[in-house]
Amino acid sequence: MKIVILDAATLGADIDLSPITSLGETVVYQSTPQSEVAARLADADVAVLNKLKMNEESLKNAHRLRLICVSATGYDNIDTTYCQSRGIALYNVPGYSTDSVAQLTAAMALSLATHLTAYRDHVHSGAYTTGSVANHLSPVYHELSSMTWGVVGGGAIGTRVAEIAEALGCRVLLCRRKQQERFTQVPLAELLERSDIVSLHVPLSAETRGMIGKAEIARMKDGAILINVARGAVTDEAALADAVESGKLGGLGVDVYSTEPFSQDHPFTRLTGRENVCLTPHMAWGSAEARARCVGTMAANIQSYLTGVDTNRIV
Repeated sequence: MKIVILDAATLGADIDLSPITSLGETVVYQSTPQSEVAARLADADVAVLNKLKMNEESLKNAHRLRLICVSATGYDNIDTTYCQSRGIALYNVPGYSTDSVAQLTAAMALSLATHLTAYRDHVHSGAYTTGSVANHLSPVYHELSSMTWGVVGGGAIGTRVAEIAEALGCRVLLCRRKQQERFTQVPLAELLERSDIVSLHVPLSAETRGMIGKAEIARMKDGAILINVARGAVTDEAALADAVESGKLGGLGVDVYSTEPFSQDHPFTRLTGRENVCLTPHMAWGSAEARARCVGTMAANIQSYLTGVDTNRIV
């Protein structure tokens, strides 16, 4: 069995890949241009990848390929219909990054709500040292216990974020498909209208693509904070940038983008350096513990496939 890991660098240079490499002959590429995927999978039995697109163009010459392992929970980069037509199994890794993503979401909310960057910069710039007052209280910030936190998406990550928000004293609103008893569940429009903080935790699908655009932002409270740790394309990124620049949004935290990395002409480049904007490089999922769980689960997925077990199998 030949295993090809196409973009190992996305898992981090420190990660131990031996749970996978011990299962068979393994070729490890740190990165693979999309144009070279087909050639590198030509004699592979198993493909391990993160963000690369798997479709007819990239898989048409992979005649031996039996299994694709995605090092992620989401698999919107995989043409599942084509894989099914070819008899190629697809396994994902659910749940491995719940604590990691929830932690970054909470960190963004706390930092943006407290204007932590502005206060840090006041000291780091020397302004505090040269001033004559023992404290500095601008910009004004408010306690999270006075706020309503709207969580969009009630899967494992959304539920954990709702639990953290509740522990911080927030009133929690939840928008999700399935009914649940713990948190107040409301439609998206109502959640946007009532929330001081809104965080997004939904997969990218035809239904969720562009779900937060100009009209939805207009429904939000003036000065509200929006955090997107889901997928970049669930928002209209230009509309988000406009809302920050106009002051409609009081804070913006984003870890995911419609194009990664985003280019110089992306609307978010206009926001870099702003105290009320926190843009991070798609790292929310990537704590050391989460990445180790991810690799371990992918190795278990390969073994599951070989033994005919469908745990974590998508197609």
